[in-house]
Amino acid sequence: MNTERKSKIHAEIKRLLEENSDPEPLDDKKPVFTSGRLSSFAMMTLVMFLEQEFGMDFGNIDFDVTLIDSVDDIDALVAQQAG
Repeated sequence: MNTERKSKIHAEIKRLLEENSDPEPLDDKKPVFTSGRLSSFAMMTLVMFLEQEFGMDFGNIDFDVTLIDSVDDIDALVAQQAG
């Protein structure tokens, strides 16, 4: 596991939650999109962050929200794409 990568992902999700005035703690295993904590607008912001920060290309991914629904899910996707 790449702890620096996971820390960056965690920090970005936390920032998005704070922008959404969500005071609840962030559990890396719990969903943030399907639970309603973050909106589809935040999802697009997150996708742009992942493309810029980790060089991902979501045009080449069969996208489903469950791929980026938690910090752990995102970290696994980034690791898989880095291959």
